Amino acid sequence: MIGNWFGRKTPAEEAPSQAPSGPAAGPEAGERKGLLARLKEGLARTRQGFVHQVDELLLGRKEIDPGLLDELEEILVTADMGVATVGKVLEELRIQVKRRELADAGALRERLQDRIRALLPPPGPGPAWAPAPFVVLVVGVNGVGKTTTIAKIARRLQAEGKKVLLVAADTFRAAAAEQLETWGRRLDVPVVRHAAGADPAAVVYDGLEAAIHRGADVVLVDTAGRLHTKTNLMEELKKLRRVIRKKVPEGPHEVFLVLDATTGQNAVSQARLFREAVDVTGIVLTKLDGTAKGGIVVAVSDEMGIPIRYIGIGEGMDDLRPFDPDAFVSALFEREGAA
Repeated sequence: MIGNWFGRKTPAEEAPSQAPSGPAAGPEAGERKGLLARLKEGLARTRQGFVHQVDELLLGRKEIDPGLLDELEEILVTADMGVATVGKVLEELRIQVKRRELADAGALRERLQDRIRALLPPPGPGPAWAPAPFVVLVVGVNGVGKTTTIAKIARRLQAEGKKVLLVAADTFRAAAAEQLETWGRRLDVPVVRHAAGADPAAVVYDGLEAAIHRGADVVLVDTAGRLHTKTNLMEELKKLRRVIRKKVPEGPHEVFLVLDATTGQNAVSQARLFREAVDVTGIVLTKLDGTAKGGIVVAVSDEMGIPIRYIGIGEGMDDLRPFDPDAFVSALFEREGAA
């Protein structure tokens, strides 16, 4: 509750600082393995899914004909890459086949990778995380992993020496605030929350007061994930932005939209809705390790034109990774058994 933030310290604050317990404890194993190796593991289901289908289609093909491209198109659409995006991928391939510029199936596979990579522009410089307090609004529907994503981002920021504060502005689900508070205890990161049913804007206001008072570098705001009506969603998010700007005129500095990769094209629909409601500056795609399709990464990047900031490739605290298009495509098309 807010009363603790300006007066007597809570027991958690009085306790000596210690390494996070539970999932956050210990060095990040994924860092030791290297990004590409961990990415290959995390994308195994996708690679064994639609990429394997592509390889099966091309196996033993000495000639590339329009019929083969039609089959390839079907595979890519089924992999949740989206009809419009697949059209862009295939357009140039069809021209090159017609001109006999692709000698064999191997050349086609290489060119397919190039076309997919071209639709995944580098996200550019990541968030500056400054000036303090740097405010990040995290939005998305229920069940996509917003709260866990916030915890993982907080853990990354801690590793960079940042002082983080979390704000539980999803007051419609008591479990959401409790989950964020649990992560806060594990990470030794303060959490500002109100009682269930409180005005989210009031929680955000008090959270920013606490952040300024305590000298926090970054404030991560967890929001409600209710997809009620577009109008209500827009008004709710606009209200939060107004409140933020009363305390931090240039905020929110970033708005991260969290999408569940396993929901396929539904994720694109959610992205469109939230983009209309608030100025989304970056996308976080979670649960990529849980889908055999994976084309949604390409579809979201191409159709939304919003940089993908992070991808989730596992449940561990180190499994939320900054998105690297080259590493992603390389890991995705890695042949089984290759070093």
